[in-house]
Amino acid sequence: QVQLVESGGGLVQAGGSLRLSCAASGMIFSINAMGWYRQAPGKQRELVARISSGDSTNYADSVKGRFTISRDNAKKTVYLQMNSLKYEDTAVYYCHVVAKEVAIVPKSRDYWGQGTQVTVSS
Repeated sequence: QVQLVESGGGLVQAGGSLRLSCAASGMIFSINAMGWYRQAPGKQRELVARISSGDSTNYADSVKGRFTISRDNAKKTVYLQMNSLKYEDTAVYYCHVVAKEVAIVPKSRDYWGQGTQVTVSS
């Protein structure tokens, strides 16, 4: 199985920074896209940032210029550097990975982390 372990969440004041990490482990055949989603109380889960295997990136408009997603393929890890945090960034952040597990016929599947809480105080 593929497991995702997230870290880096916490409490920070508005204007501060946090760096989220998500490391994938398990019998991984290959990893394609990696990204971060978030879900605030009473709201739907939304895409925050995504990075492809070719390092192309996509960001939600609300975080452009403030957040930076990156990946370390050797470590099977995706990062989300969050700067100039705002109160509205408060949410549970979920790591998302599209990967193929070792199998007779590997298929792309979606894997999710358990989520890490990011709380930004006013």
